[in-house]
Amino acid sequence: MTPLAAQERMASLATTLSSIETVLNLPAMREAIVDLEAQASAPDLWDDQDRAQQVTSRLSFVQGEVRRVENLRRRFDDLPILYELADDEGDAGALADADKELESMQAAIDELEVRTLLSGEYDSREALITIRAEAGGVDAADWAEMLLRMYSRYCERHNWSLEVYETSYAEEAGIKSATFAVKAPYAYGTLSVEQGTHRLVRISPFDNQGRRQTSFAGVEVIPVIAQAESIDIPEDDLRVDVYRSSGPGGQGVNTTDSAVRLTHIPTGVVVSCQNERSQLQNRATAMAVLQAKLLERRRQEDRAKMDALKGDSTGSWGNQMRSYVLHPYQMVKDLRTEEETGNTAAVLDGEIDAFIEAGIRWRKQQSA
Repeated sequence: MTPLAAQERMASLATTLSSIETVLNLPAMREAIVDLEAQASAPDLWDDQDRAQQVTSRLSFVQGEVRRVENLRRRFDDLPILYELADDEGDAGALADADKELESMQAAIDELEVRTLLSGEYDSREALITIRAEAGGVDAADWAEMLLRMYSRYCERHNWSLEVYETSYAEEAGIKSATFAVKAPYAYGTLSVEQGTHRLVRISPFDNQGRRQTSFAGVEVIPVIAQAESIDIPEDDLRVDVYRSSGPGGQGVNTTDSAVRLTHIPTGVVVSCQNERSQLQNRATAMAVLQAKLLERRRQEDRAKMDALKGDSTGSWGNQMRSYVLHPYQMVKDLRTEEETGNTAAVLDGEIDAFIEAGIRWRKQQSA
């Protein structure tokens, strides 16, 4: 890279980094750390385990965000020195190292800039995600399970906690549906762009004639609700079914009627939970999921009314949002953002950051 090009890149990055620091409001974040540390050191903190987990999780997240920005600032301030030393010594290797660090800084700042775009009302929340097999028979069930693994691997890569609440296994292979929580700050804002229909094209491993098969799976992403937002659900509006958990699990899970299915009779919304040994714990978790789904349903109805008043006739951007082609060529392409890659194996192993970042930027442009 020429010295002039490097200077122009650094000038652009300096502006972006300063803007990020302003948007994130580092002084306010440092004050929040002091307050959260005081709460975390309270002797009675763990008397309420849910609150304790919220406090410690929030503290860890804010500390990590501040460290991330401070480290980027230190690295950026060192960049001109790297170029100056390389120029003084006339060392091509040192110049290459400086260029490599500049490219790394560009990627890191771009990623952090996407984080500042998550300013929606619920973006900072944890996420509840449901994956359902749609058209395509056994291939669709297998595809739904592949998506569950993809998001699990994505969460592992980011050190995000993932808890599966319920899995409904298909008869031959794969899953009919799965519901899981991603317990990390901004999980909803980040993963909400994954909502919609995901399409897979491949040679079916379940077809004796080796024919190409197209299958579909739907992804629903909703925010975890705060306790103050909980919806009052009359007992008369609920049907409660208990049953024995199915699929992989410990002896205590599979031999007792601990799984719980809740049906909200007025709306027909059904949720299940089978991850706990206790029927009471499963019922409490299922109720939290049901309340989140009903709150999201209310939000969507309110949004539809506003769109009707504004004359908004656009369709849902979530439908048919991404295509994964494994045959006759290899490509994953997002139909909204045009983001694509030929490395399908990496995507299915959870490397979906580029698609998520492009989706967040696209969503911001649509709402501008």
